[in-house]
Amino acid sequence: MRITRPMLVRRWAITSLLAAAVFAVLLVLELRLKALSGFNTADLQTYSTGPEYRYAFRHWPPNYAAQAGFDLGLDYLLMPLYAAAFFYSGILARETFALRPGRARRILTTLAAVPIAGALLDAGENGLQFSMMLWGASDALAGLAAMLSHAKWMALIVGVVLLLGAVMGQAVERQKRTAKTRP
Repeated sequence: MRITRPMLVRRWAITSLLAAAVFAVLLVLELRLKALSGFNTADLQTYSTGPEYRYAFRHWPPNYAAQAGFDLGLDYLLMPLYAAAFFYSGILARETFALRPGRARRILTTLAAVPIAGALLDAGENGLQFSMMLWGASDALAGLAAMLSHAKWMALIVGVVLLLGAVMGQAVERQKRTAKTRP
């Protein structure tokens, strides 16, 4: 099945806006949790040892732990949205800046898949963090979660660069359309 450029732009715009909306809600919830307890689930991404996790979890009484669990769960809604938005960004960038077959086109096609891998890494990271919250943190699980977190962030950086490429590509396309309509 072939997808038209207008359909690709529409899917990119919808997934980008939905991802931004879910991210905004998650950000508000995370800021609230941090204000109430001093720790939020974003802080967990910086930890690499079991004692760090246990220290944070001690500051979450049951109601805060429930909020943290909800935040981790809401992140699962965000993952496919940002993965799709960044994937579409990569395809849009490729279709603007690498029209002909060649190395640049292959690289952009491959880079478009990186945010999908990042979302899978994010899912693994959240699963580990949630399991440590329920059943106790160990250095081994904390180290694995830290490794997944670092790899996820690299994938997200690639996604943001692709998003910027897609935005630039849309500007280039708009300039081309405007230049064609001028006498």
